[in-house]
Amino acid sequence: MTAYNVVRFRTKPGREQAFIDAHMKAKLDVKGFRKGALIRTGDRTFCIVGEWNDMDSLAAARPQMIGLLDTMRDMLEDLGGDLGVTDPVSGTVVAEIAT
Repeated sequence: MTAYNVVRFRTKPGREQAFIDAHMKAKLDVKGFRKGALIRTGDRTFCIVGEWNDMDSLAAARPQMIGLLDTMRDMLEDLGGDLGVTDPVSGTVVAEIAT
């Protein structure tokens, strides 16, 4: 069953474009990853949304995703509330919305 992950970030002041550029160059070559998109949600805030074949594929790719995050970690600000620099969630599709 299709799965998605969503991760919220806030960049340090002045690091927005570097963060966008890093994502434009990023490659996540792992089994089950379909596509991803970086979305600007506000001033210095972003979310990335990833689409996966299933939760097993997503779970298996976590080390690679963390490795990719590590290349950008210095651009990010702590979100507070014991979250660190990311606020991740993931799950399987329970309803699709038709056009």
